[in-house]
Amino acid sequence: MSGEDVLVCGTGITSFARTEASGRELAVQAVRAALQDAGLPWSRVQAAYGGSDAAGNADTLVAELGLTGVPFTNVRNGCATGASALVAAVHAIRSGAADTALAVGFDKHPRGAFAPRPADWGLDEAYGRDGLMVTTQFFAMKIQRYMHDHGISRRTLALVAEKAYANGALNPLAWRRKPLDADEILASGMVNDPLTRYMFCSPGQGAVALVLCSRAVASELGGTPVTLRAAVVRTRRFGSFEVFSPWAPPGTPASVSADAARHAFEEAGLGPGDIDVCQLQDTESGAEVMHLAECGFCAHGEQESLIPFGATGIGGSLPVNTDGGCIANGEPVGASGLRQVHEVVQQLRGRAGERQVPGDPAAGFTHVYGAPGVSACTVLTR
Repeated sequence: MSGEDVLVCGTGITSFARTEASGRELAVQAVRAALQDAGLPWSRVQAAYGGSDAAGNADTLVAELGLTGVPFTNVRNGCATGASALVAAVHAIRSGAADTALAVGFDKHPRGAFAPRPADWGLDEAYGRDGLMVTTQFFAMKIQRYMHDHGISRRTLALVAEKAYANGALNPLAWRRKPLDADEILASGMVNDPLTRYMFCSPGQGAVALVLCSRAVASELGGTPVTLRAAVVRTRRFGSFEVFSPWAPPGTPASVSADAARHAFEEAGLGPGDIDVCQLQDTESGAEVMHLAECGFCAHGEQESLIPFGATGIGGSLPVNTDGGCIANGEPVGASGLRQVHEVVQQLRGRAGERQVPGDPAAGFTHVYGAPGVSACTVLTR
């Protein structure tokens, strides 16, 4: 997409551990931190976009941030809520409608599993009666087929989670900070075969805010802005195998993640081989395995010769989910996509602390996937 360059000039994030704070309170904390990082007052923001799944309307944050009259649009797009808010903010700057824009995502989910209702997704009640609204079943079915087709082992699934917990232990804002080894993860109790308890993320809480600006504004601010080369959202095509739509015609299923990644790389003028650090949706261990290939970072089945040998670790050839991903941070739906971008920005700035990727990374990629078949990807460079 042509138009004004867009830069991330400020980032703010809260802890993802359980606290007594409300989702809105977390969002206000994140926005104020992002504004401080950018060196801008709230009154300078010309457009804002944000949302949550379960913690209220983002536009009401102006009650605490300030009644400036800023156009503030609520966004709700499942797991792609934060990423969709980001895309909207990007469009505002590229179109010239604003030179400074905010994207914020936040959530605070109650304990326990998500409880989607078939009617809300345009589905017959039989989906609920037959257990097809249980997301753990869908993810298990999808990775079972993938393991059969491409020779992925159960131990590789456990190693993905082992890495997530190890990285989470290095992240002071992560929810789960206790390292677990692959044997503990495999023995943690089967949820839906082949996925065990510690291979899954859980609904959680947290907030992230990003301040975006034009290149002219960034040059006035100084600091260490990061260029947002691409930000795209795509929905499923016919023949894809998705959450709440667990069927597929004969042949290779379509992939909304592959579509979103391809468009992001085309928009950025880069390819998977140019990426130094990436964040991939890891609702559970199998998701990270599949998304590595769907986003173009390896061939299907090649994960089995990459993951067990540390290729996706912080010191590997392609570090993935350096902050612990959803497995260590939990899944506050509105915040997760922006958490991914926040982490890549910190890596490109060289500010990731103990989890900093060596070798001065210059390009990063993020990917989120959610029901009922939506994916968002970004490409960022120093």
